[in-house]
Amino acid sequence: MFIAMNRFRVTPGAEAEFEQLWMSRDSKLHTVPGFVEFQLLRGPAKEDHTLYASHTTWADRAAFEGWTRSEAFRQAHRNTGGTRPLYLGHPEFEGFEPIQTLTPPAA
Repeated sequence: MFIAMNRFRVTPGAEAEFEQLWMSRDSKLHTVPGFVEFQLLRGPAKEDHTLYASHTTWADRAAFEGWTRSEAFRQAHRNTGGTRPLYLGHPEFEGFEPIQTLTPPAA
């Protein structure tokens, strides 16, 4: 398993446009081998930004890397800037490989 996250610092007042941008795009993720799950997360609001994170789970790092080199990736990331500046700085990428996973016992 591999978890890919991008953190976005969205400027105050741009939250609705940022969320709509994500909700209306054709992500293409469902067409990519190794894709497991995607979540867009809203975090705390601070004085100068609201924190968001995209959280994508992949079968493994190779599946994620294949996605980043694909035509589907390029198509999904076209026109993602919105109609005005939405972010403070660039998104911050973080990739994780689990070292421990706990699940509830099977019922």
